[in-house]
Amino acid sequence: MKNYQTPDKLLVYTRKPKDDYTESLANSVHFAYSNYGEEDLMPLNRNYGILFAEAIVDEQNVIHEMGLKNPYIFQLPSGSFGIIAVRITKEGKEDKESKGQILLWTSKDLIRFQYEGLVKLHEDVYVDNAICSYNQATMQYEIRWQDSDGQYYKNTIKDLYKLSSISRAEHAEKYDYERPKSIIQDIVPGNVITLDPVIGEEVYSHWTPLYHKATKVSKHIKLKSIEELDNLYATALYSDGSTDNKRVVWAYDKAECELPGTYTIKGKVVNPEYKFPLARGYADPVILPWKGKYYYMATNDNKNDIGIYVREADTIRDLFAPGYKETIILDVQEDKNFIQTFWAPEFHIIGDELYILFAVGGRVWGPQCHMMRLKKGGNILEPTDWMEPIRVKKRDGSYLAEDGITLDMTYFKVDGTACLLWSYRKGIGTPLDTGSMIYIATVDEQDPTVLTSEPVLLSRPLYGWENIQGTINNEGPYPLITDDAVYITYSGGAAGGYTYALGLLSIPRGSDFLDPRAWTKSSTPVLSYYMHEGVYGPGHNSFFRDYNGKTMIMYHGEEELVTSGTRCSAMHRVHFNKKGIPVFDVIGKRDINPELTDVEIEVTIS
Repeated sequence: MKNYQTPDKLLVYTRKPKDDYTESLANSVHFAYSNYGEEDLMPLNRNYGILFAEAIVDEQNVIHEMGLKNPYIFQLPSGSFGIIAVRITKEGKEDKESKGQILLWTSKDLIRFQYEGLVKLHEDVYVDNAICSYNQATMQYEIRWQDSDGQYYKNTIKDLYKLSSISRAEHAEKYDYERPKSIIQDIVPGNVITLDPVIGEEVYSHWTPLYHKATKVSKHIKLKSIEELDNLYATALYSDGSTDNKRVVWAYDKAECELPGTYTIKGKVVNPEYKFPLARGYADPVILPWKGKYYYMATNDNKNDIGIYVREADTIRDLFAPGYKETIILDVQEDKNFIQTFWAPEFHIIGDELYILFAVGGRVWGPQCHMMRLKKGGNILEPTDWMEPIRVKKRDGSYLAEDGITLDMTYFKVDGTACLLWSYRKGIGTPLDTGSMIYIATVDEQDPTVLTSEPVLLSRPLYGWENIQGTINNEGPYPLITDDAVYITYSGGAAGGYTYALGLLSIPRGSDFLDPRAWTKSSTPVLSYYMHEGVYGPGHNSFFRDYNGKTMIMYHGEEELVTSGTRCSAMHRVHFNKKGIPVFDVIGKRDINPELTDVEIEVTIS
């Protein structure tokens, strides 16, 4: 319960690298919140980083990971917030490229952040730490800072959105600020600010896990027959005020309740839960509801990623039940040069046709994006009912890549615009590795194998959580469309390890999908090993809507916290918060609390 006698407090800090939480994760801005005093500050976002320094991309298009230290938060006269920090190398050392500069973000709500850039304080010395405040008398910001030799300076600036207007550095008196003593272990604390209670509640609600807090059903209902009760759902209420309808198994005796009268009926809320792992050795999983059945497909690590295998069943559970049937619909074809890396197959309905989008490579390693179409009236499980795979081309007729690899292609059509997204990487395994990057282009749904626009770069692995453990990944994009926005989940981090995680790109409906500036990229993962207990490295996901109308997310994860393990399929429901925004970590007891599943209703049979 909120303490209205004590103001809301927010601490910024970094963590000390320890065990699985490496420098790439620790050297980022973290938040802690308290409504009971500074001594009770507790981590937000499960003690996982919220703001990460962007990497440097050099003249050879190579990414150099960066971290940060000594974050400091302050409030603007408008009520918005600013956060500054010192950029460092991924090893925690001084960064030559940002000598004399500090990082700056602004935010209206401490939920969404705008990176404003590097603020140039000095030409010749390294900044060790800095603080910032607004001087109401002079109507300008004062940035006080200390260099790596212990000297103190001050700069002033009138407008944080016009960084070039900053003054030259002047020597200044020593400053200090209190770094609170916190019960949070192994952190490097920054400063604490006081938040308006309304903002504080929003910040706390956003950066803490949603959970099921109550279950409601109608107190009384009138029915013509007791069987109609089976169509009555319960409403699960969540900590942010959002809801979800849940099926109820009602305990009644039909014979006893068939006569007119009023009855008190008890029931239990049931929520489909799919235990992890669903399938061992199956990565990049997808499910297609199609003509009353379900079809499951994935990268088959058990077969060395050779071949495309499909399962068919009447229910989702039957796809993974003992005795399931699995059919190979595309095998090695030496003459077609389909030999290895049968990666990330996805079902997509494009126009009125069913396609599988996938990557495959030949004798020389190098996966490339292909599509194959199901013949009219064809059977998904019949290999001969699929057209020959076609390698995707640019609009000028050349292949997507002649000098790198392409993979993880996906598709969406919104507001009349059809788009493909995929991952492209050049120089993998060499000093000129670009890292995997997500591109987008438009297509004509009558022939989606040829682009109708030039490819546009949407995202690169610039954050520490994306560029970690020797991997440099932005891959596995997949769309989720709502009434208001297009969301693209993607994966970053170690594809075969515990740091793999889901990132999020979003854009309002009606926008230009080919304008990278119109997209918003979340600074922190929306699903990581910190968010799903017992599932490590959750990533490379897909979405589908089951026959009960629930939006489901599939992905792969691992059973152990290791740098490289067995990838296994996982699945749970996608929740939508009170603002209609998808939330990907409402899982298990947070989705349905077992202590809140018993319900009761009074039924009058007419």
